[in-house]
Amino acid sequence: MIPMIEQHERMRYLSISLFLVFLLTAGIMADGPVKTFGDLMTIQATGSRLLQDFTAIGTGGAMVNAALVALIGLAVVYFSSVTLAGPTMAAIFTMLGFGFFGKTVLNCLPIMAGVWFSARFARKSLGSYSLIAMFGTALGPLVTYLMFELNYPLSLAIPLGIIGGFVAGALLPALAGAMLQLHQGYNLYNVGFTCGFLGLFASSALRMAGKMDPITITWNTHPHPTLLLILPVASALLVITGILDRNGNMRTLPSDTLQLQKLSGRLPTDFFDAVESGAPWVNMGLLALASMLFIMISGAPCNGPVLGGVFTVVGFGAFGKTLRNCWPVVLGVCIGAWVFGKPITEPGVLLAALFVTTLAPIAGQFGIVTGVIAGFIHLIMVESTAAWHGGLDLYNNGFAGGLTATLVISILHWIRTNRTKEDFTS
Repeated sequence: MIPMIEQHERMRYLSISLFLVFLLTAGIMADGPVKTFGDLMTIQATGSRLLQDFTAIGTGGAMVNAALVALIGLAVVYFSSVTLAGPTMAAIFTMLGFGFFGKTVLNCLPIMAGVWFSARFARKSLGSYSLIAMFGTALGPLVTYLMFELNYPLSLAIPLGIIGGFVAGALLPALAGAMLQLHQGYNLYNVGFTCGFLGLFASSALRMAGKMDPITITWNTHPHPTLLLILPVASALLVITGILDRNGNMRTLPSDTLQLQKLSGRLPTDFFDAVESGAPWVNMGLLALASMLFIMISGAPCNGPVLGGVFTVVGFGAFGKTLRNCWPVVLGVCIGAWVFGKPITEPGVLLAALFVTTLAPIAGQFGIVTGVIAGFIHLIMVESTAAWHGGLDLYNNGFAGGLTATLVISILHWIRTNRTKEDFTS
């Protein structure tokens, strides 16, 4: 049975579909159909632990892979009969972004199947766990690692990878709720926190078996010029869609956009529920423009991981992130980089500056100074956490963000409990 969708959702489906068609077309044109298809197949069998830049394999293959991964997410939303709104938009755009550096069509499916099994076991619809299924693909590198990096015969390795991903996906729903309670909704990448926790056990088991290789970094410093077109096209499409949601009437659009800036962004805050206009789309477009400006000023290459970071920021522009609550935590990372003498263009630091916006609700709720402090602490944490889970959790910043948010929020709540309200807010 084909789900029925409302008129306002059709515009959302249409806008995302148009952008995915653009990615597919531009990817094929960049390298040609034959090379693009070959690179796409190579990407499926390439190790995807942090940090593997798929654009270093092939621009066209990376773009097509990203589009197909996002299409899987879009299909999950559609056939699960859940609303295409803030949370699901964030999940789809995050899947899109990580399709450039870690997620593949192959390594996503076993994890989603495991989540589906848990839904059936709990006698719930897949729609109830659709966000966990989509965000849970952060553990995709586990599937690829078991399939292609243990040097086992494919007849053994492929079933092993499928089973490993399936089991990981099946465990995610049980853990995600518990992780949310730790940081109380102030880490937007909650499933990333959960995947990092689960990745600790997976990597520890592999180390015990002597099967865990050191992390390697593939970072494309000379990306294809075609990649430079992706963000401007996305920004324009997002803003135009926001305007079209109001049928060209912009009288309430600026005020609604400003209204979003006043929200803390704490989970769960669906911006499409907060306002009735196209302001969430405009907010996403503004975040894309701000991210592009940051990349240009820093002099970073517009490669796969950078695109992944930007699209994650953009996606959560419908589900917690605004210009107002993002900049303090980004500033905190920049200050940390300066204090510790690390260049902002260093892969780990640059990605931390983009993904630290997972802590944006802390700045939105507790103010600029607290946001800067949280960003500073996050950089310290994220430099170590990837080694803990062996790069198996693509949302490493979500893992570090969960730890940082738990620390900061615990201290803030302790202060609020032991001081008067007047003292705490002064």
